[in-house]
This record gives sequence, C-alpha cells and structure tokens, in this order.
Amino acid sequence: MGPHGDGDIEKIESESRRPISTVVFVIAMQAEAQPLVNKFGLSETSDSPLGKGLPWVLYHGLHKDLRIYVVCPGKDAASGMHFFFSLTSINGAGIDSVGTVPASLITFASIQALQPDILINAGTCGAFKVKGANIGDVFLVSDVVFHDRRIPIPMFDLYGVGLRQAFSTPNLLKELNLKIGRLSTGDSLDMSTQDESLIIANDATLKDMEGAAVAYVAELLKVPVIFLKAVTDLIDGDKPTAEEFLQNLAVVTSALEETATKVINFIHGKTLSDL
Repeated sequence: MGPHGDGDIEKIESESRRPISTVVFVIAMQAEAQPLVNKFGLSETSDSPLGKGLPWVLYHGLHKDLRIYVVCPGKDAASGMHFFFSLTSINGAGIDSVGTVPASLITFASIQALQPDILINAGTCGAFKVKGANIGDVFLVSDVVFHDRRIPIPMFDLYGVGLRQAFSTPNLLKELNLKIGRLSTGDSLDMSTQDESLIIANDATLKDMEGAAVAYVAELLKVPVIFLKAVTDLIDGDKPTAEEFLQNLAVVTSALEETATKVINFIHGKTLSDL
C-alpha cells in the first residue's frame, strides 16, 4: 500500500499483533455470494448499518468467534425494469450492480460501519490461458491495476493505471497452494483492443470489474485487502466471453466458496502478521 504517517504505522503494527476478529467479504453478484452465505449460515441484516433506502445487501454471522460479513451492491432498480436479457435463472430477479462505482461505495460504507480487520474481495474473473489459467482456478491476487483509465499525460498515466499491492499473505498462499497473479480491472465485460493492449502491457493474468476499485478505497481507509478470483472465462480462448461466463458461473462460484471457506478457516485465530 502507499506511504503512512508514524501514527498510522503504529496503529497497523498494533492491529497486526492481535487476532483477526472481523472479516468483510465484498462480492459483486448475488450468485457469487450465495454459496458462501449458505456455507456459513449467514443471515441477511434487516436493519442495515450501511444506510437506509439503499439496494445494498448485508449478511452477517459467526464462525467460531470470527465475525463474518458479506456485502453485495444488490440489484439495479432502474435497469431491472427493462433489462434486455435475463439472468433470472442464475441470479434472481433484476440485474446485479456490477462494476467499479457500486464496488467503491459498498467498500467505503462497509469499512466505516463494520470496521473490519481485513477485507476480502471475492468473485469471478476472466483470465489468460497463456498465463497458465484454467476454468475453475481460484487465484490469490498479488496486485491490481486499471485497464480502462487512459490518461496520456505524464504522471496522470500512472494514476490511471493505479497500481496497488494486495495485502501480503505468504503463509496463506503456501498453505492453500493457490495460483497467484496480477488483476486488471475495467467497467466492461468484453475487451476493446485498447483494453487488451493495456492489460498485456501491465502483465496482468486476470481481468475483473471491481478489484482495483476496492483496493483504492481500502488504501484510503488503511484496511488490508486480499482478493480471491475464480476463473469463469478465458480471455484468449475460443468462446465468446459472455457465453463462457454464463456457462461456467454456477460451477466456478462453488469452487470460489470452497476456497473462501479454506481462507476463513486459515484466518481463524491468527493475526494479520501470521497470514
């Protein structure tokens, strides 16, 4: 993460020495979140501390003595009235509020209201098979960038890319034997030629629609964040992205839940510095 003042460093060091007690999962789609909600028997919060009159969905529960929250941006009311193709078979009624803006908002609100020790942005992604990715792989993300913030002015170009490190978890990586790679974020499911050239230039393995935005907010508010991304589609494969994504979503979200469960079990009783 970026530079911190002495007081911030002392706070982070102090927090790194006490056991983790609160984990918040930031998850874009209900279909991605539901297996995890079911696994841990989480309950939907009726009187949400995140704000009144908002579509955001918050689940809560305990695993042993670890507080677990799952927050989703919920459905987009406007497009839900007239969406032109249906995800109802996998996703319930309405369209999930995917993308960087909803992800930023729920991350900010969740940190302010729930004060987590660590954030986990979990979800699906596209990936490059040339980088060793396969459908169903779950990656731990090393660092994140944007690929659709093109600002061709010196220094603004670096701001646009927005390179940020995920919280380092070498013991977790070793214990779960996960693949690791850089994640590139943009607000489109498909990939323009400009997007592709930037993704390749930034040496990214994975592509999603939320991660770098979550990292931005986590850095602002000085909360450690890790990313679990499960591959639904191969960017350099021979199937259309949307078709492959929908075809693999159910199976891949199950794989994501299995890995997320292992992560929670590993985190339990540990400090940040143990990860």
